[in-house]
Amino acid sequence: MDLHHLRLLRELGDRGSVAAVARALHITPSAVSQQLKALQRSARVPLTELRGRRLVLTDAGRALAGVAVEVSTALDRANRIVDAYLDDPAAPVSVAAFHSAALAYFPALLQRADRPPVRCVDADVAHAEFPPLVADYDLVVAHRLPHSPPWPADRVAVVPLLHEPLYVAMPASHPLAGRPSVTVAEVSAEPWISVHDGFPLQGILTAIAAAAGRPLTIAHRINEFTVAAAVVAAGAALALLPGYTTVPSPGVVLRPLADLNAGRQIDVLARPEALHRASVRAVLDSLHRITATLRLTSSAARGRETPHHPPAEPPS
Repeated sequence: MDLHHLRLLRELGDRGSVAAVARALHITPSAVSQQLKALQRSARVPLTELRGRRLVLTDAGRALAGVAVEVSTALDRANRIVDAYLDDPAAPVSVAAFHSAALAYFPALLQRADRPPVRCVDADVAHAEFPPLVADYDLVVAHRLPHSPPWPADRVAVVPLLHEPLYVAMPASHPLAGRPSVTVAEVSAEPWISVHDGFPLQGILTAIAAAAGRPLTIAHRINEFTVAAAVVAAGAALALLPGYTTVPSPGVVLRPLADLNAGRQIDVLARPEALHRASVRAVLDSLHRITATLRLTSSAARGRETPHHPPAEPPS
């Protein structure tokens, strides 16, 4: 049964005539009659009858009109509950993020006094596996390379958060550490740390190999950047590390590639309806404010960085 048809039945019982129902609902009497006939077709007993020239409810019609009152009341209550949920600034919000973003965003997010309750989950997955996460979490912090396939906009809402440069990480004692930047040719012969297959940063290493005209030597496969930084500091290999979300590591310096634009896009993915919630929008605003702080902090740190210059060789 159609709820609108039930409402018409209720209105007929309350107002007493088809003409009065039509005036109240701003439709024609013919439209009221047609919709009541449609309701009658779904019922096994007569719901209305003619008394003289007036259409009135039968006993079954009055009983069904009473049910219409209960249904309308329940739906109104449901709508009010949904509205309260959407407008509640303190409703909990779940946030999933890949590892380096989690390290950069989660502590700052949890320390904000103006946030709703937040449940943090680390989800370091391959590029194609980020969109399905919106079924389980309110906000998903995801990353992709500029040339990667776009997120499926027909299934998820995409909020750009940050374009983050990617730098070559090397030991502070490395001969190239004193340079303000390095070239593909200078680093392509070095052993490298790569992420696992299917993860976004692998594409940049492929681009370095293509630009150098030679395959890179992949010595280690490590997804977690703090572990990769420790391996770099040990002098075992070079790695690509992000410029804003990397935690500073003693003994490691970051240098941009002078002849290859290396970077990644960090976005927030969500189901479109999740963004109607006040608490979700508040957490999203917090993520944007934290992003601004990350940019400022990274710029200040790189401005303070003193390039390492290898000691001069003793005269022969």
